[in-house]
Amino acid sequence: MRIVPSLVIISLFCFSNCQNAPEQIEQSKPIEKEAPNGGLFLPDGFSAMVVADSVGLTRHFAVNDNGDIYMKLRITNSEPGNMAMRDTNRDGKMDLFQAFGDYPNDGSFATEMRIHNGYLYFSSEQVVYRQKLTPGKLVPDGKPEVLVIDQHPIQWHNAKSLAFDNKGGMYVTFSAPTNTCEDWDSGTGDNPAGVKGHFPCLELITQAGIWKFDEAKQNQTQADGKLFATGIRSVVAISWNEKDNYLYAIQHGRDYLHEHAPQHYSNWDNAVLPAEEFMKVQQGENYGWPYSYYDPFKKKRMKAPEYEGDGKKLATGFANPIMGLPAHWAPNDLLFYKGNQFPARYKNGAFVAFHGSTNRVSYSQGGYIVAFIPFENGKPTGQLEVFADGFAGTDVIRKMEEAKFRPMGLSEGPDGSLYISESKKGRIWKISFKGDSNKFGAEQLAAMEKRKERVYIKTPEKSIDSLYAK
Repeated sequence: MRIVPSLVIISLFCFSNCQNAPEQIEQSKPIEKEAPNGGLFLPDGFSAMVVADSVGLTRHFAVNDNGDIYMKLRITNSEPGNMAMRDTNRDGKMDLFQAFGDYPNDGSFATEMRIHNGYLYFSSEQVVYRQKLTPGKLVPDGKPEVLVIDQHPIQWHNAKSLAFDNKGGMYVTFSAPTNTCEDWDSGTGDNPAGVKGHFPCLELITQAGIWKFDEAKQNQTQADGKLFATGIRSVVAISWNEKDNYLYAIQHGRDYLHEHAPQHYSNWDNAVLPAEEFMKVQQGENYGWPYSYYDPFKKKRMKAPEYEGDGKKLATGFANPIMGLPAHWAPNDLLFYKGNQFPARYKNGAFVAFHGSTNRVSYSQGGYIVAFIPFENGKPTGQLEVFADGFAGTDVIRKMEEAKFRPMGLSEGPDGSLYISESKKGRIWKISFKGDSNKFGAEQLAAMEKRKERVYIKTPEKSIDSLYAK
């Protein structure tokens, strides 16, 4: 294949009824003139470069042992739903792009892309697939194997995120399609105030949880899997921690506390509650959705207002998270760092990609960063560090559309570098450490600690005017 300088070649793989050779078209995908570190702010000693740009609307991605990158595209048309990338001239930047995917695109929440045991695993909204990777070949041959089929209709929160326990088990998220299992007939007309929740919530039977499947068995349905944990509203960020051999996930917390119970929750409460829950997911546990939520300030699980909660009543009988994270920040990927390139303090800690909030009006939207959570003795220290910032491109984000980039995916490279993707334009950064690991400490983190004063990172004040004054 001829590689054209400053151009990329996109191979559009035919679908099942196509008998002709793949059509090849050339399309320019230049990387924008880079600001230092690709526009990112990082701790001292770290640097970043943009390795791919303008891939399009994207979700998760994976980096192979040879540096090839595989990206899940967020499209609903008939074009291939995956993108493969390769650096052919070894300048560190992807210059060969090939679209592939002989399967139907069934919804815009198609999310997952993971490499496991020589296979490329990926998901649409309703199906989990895999294809065997061949050493030296960029795009896998043949049709993908169908592993798990979700028999629910297309609905909200339909991402199928994956984790593997290295013993043949594959964990798949089946998120709830509602906010709090609302019974809309209990309200008054179109007014959401006072709405109650269904009890029992029947969504808990086949949704709002994580199911375990065989990672290699084809054509499984939910009946073939086993419910691993329940009471989990919506999870996109999920990962198996090989350090302690446990499953971890970060839940997207519920919305609309003020709208549903204005007598108990202010507009400010709506912006800062509830926590996004960082969970060490134990088999058989119930994490309390929709009957409860986790308050990150009180560090307690509270009764939901749809189930007689008032912001003061505690909920009992449910598992708690190992750490509460800022409300509505939308954690969309979780990675436990295993490499040796970064300073030792990062080893076995957790990186989190916060996609950023969309519904904190009239307060500034929050998140839009990649954070690091240090672990000590197998537990998070409780500190949330700003690791990579600068994605949003502005300090006050009145609505999500104003943010330039939204962090989405994380992947570790074969050399221990960290790759970060964003979902709006399809940019990928490679983060490397070039400093002195032996001297890395508080001084190198000081500038990032100051970035917590950014409006989209700090806890908002109750005065709206003070937020928009800057």
